Amino acid sequence: MMIVNYVGCFALIALGVYCMVTKHDLIKVVIGMSLVDYGANLMVVTVGFHPGGTAPIFTISELSRASFFVDPIPQALTLTSIVIGACTTAMSLSLCMMLKRQYGTLDTREIRRLRG
Repeated sequence: MMIVNYVGCFALIALGVYCMVTKHDLIKVVIGMSLVDYGANLMVVTVGFHPGGTAPIFTISELSRASFFVDPIPQALTLTSIVIGACTTAMSLSLCMMLKRQYGTLDTREIRRLRG
């Protein structure tokens, strides 16, 4: 089961990098950026997961040497990364709107050509 998560992580990251490198439409580049972000988030959660682990919420009477908890740090980092990714995507899309208003196109080749 864990191998499927790792394959999914690498597939999302590879597809996102492919979109960012090969596409000339800025909206597709932003989508590729988001795919890389989702793949990285899935990777962090997958690395932090332990089969059979429980939530790290306990009382002193429940704590024993046999207790096995899932590390909460990757989950907290992923939650923070999701918020940062949403803000980055919103900012990128607002820049795309301004470029469309300024240049009349979202094609990077045209914008480079019009720069001058």
